[in-house]
Amino acid sequence: MREFGIELFDKWTAMWNRDYDLAEEIMAPEFVLRYAQPGASAYDDIRDPKAFVAQIQSFHDEVPGLSFAPDAVPVVEMDENRTGIVVRPYRARITAPDGTITDISGTDMLRAENGRIVEVWSVSGGLAGRSFYASN
Repeated sequence: MREFGIELFDKWTAMWNRDYDLAEEIMAPEFVLRYAQPGASAYDDIRDPKAFVAQIQSFHDEVPGLSFAPDAVPVVEMDENRTGIVVRPYRARITAPDGTITDISGTDMLRAENGRIVEVWSVSGGLAGRSFYASN
């Protein structure tokens, strides 16, 4: 099940990188988002994939040039029913129109039931956060 957990996180990251069709595949019909970043209260009341995609699109509109990548070694605890957790650091990169690059680190914990995400815990410093830690 480790491979499934890693694939789930990779799809989560791809969804954040504008592959919005993945939301219906990886997100449960109803879920809870818990974002600890400053300014992330817009996610507090989102419970369905369609509203989540709309918020992610809005975030990309506010922060053009934003991309995400998984980082470091994931922690995966998942049973044969694809129920459990995946925790992994990520890198966020913002490339401004003038070419200035800002790198930010964070960690996401995805709780899945039957292969679909039912709860997310996400922690980062937000747009003013620290640069990422090198994973090597």
